[in-house]
Amino acid sequence: MALILASTSQIRRHMLDAAGVDYRAVKPEVDESQLKQQLSDPCEIAGALAAAKALSIGTDQWVIGSDSVVSVDGRLFDKPRDRAEAAEHLRFFSGKPMHLTSAVALAHRAAVDWQHTSSAVLQVRTLSDLFIADYLDAEWPEVGYTVGVFRLEARGVLLFDRIDGDHFTVLGMPLIQLLGALRERGLLPS
Repeated sequence: MALILASTSQIRRHMLDAAGVDYRAVKPEVDESQLKQQLSDPCEIAGALAAAKALSIGTDQWVIGSDSVVSVDGRLFDKPRDRAEAAEHLRFFSGKPMHLTSAVALAHRAAVDWQHTSSAVLQVRTLSDLFIADYLDAEWPEVGYTVGVFRLEARGVLLFDRIDGDHFTVLGMPLIQLLGALRERGLLPS
């Protein structure tokens, strides 16, 4: 049975590829800003966005939707609009705990069949302006596509003193739980 990933995220595709999941990626059509204006809790926002992305494909096939939300000091963050805003985000994150919430939804026949949300706390170390400039020299524009201005699979690991939470949640999709849901539905061998 065909499986669709409603995402253009390279890391989400990489996770599924590495796990041997057969799928095709399709860009979701979701107005994220409108949905975010209606909710304030990071768990609710991530879950609603994951479900909306899965449902946006409009097919009878099984569709995976996923999204992540970052909050620091109670403030929600979006992907930076440009390098200057990325530097501002990093200066704000410096020395503080970053709360990252990732959700994944599985939709079938225009209805959400399953959903899971999990969170992680990433302790951002104190970042100097020199470090931020060097980091963005090395990682821009790739980190501009990420909500926390980091790729853990690259130099983003240098931002943190400690990470408490599931590795895949930090990467942007609770993969272990998704694989279990796919097996339960006969979409992966058990």
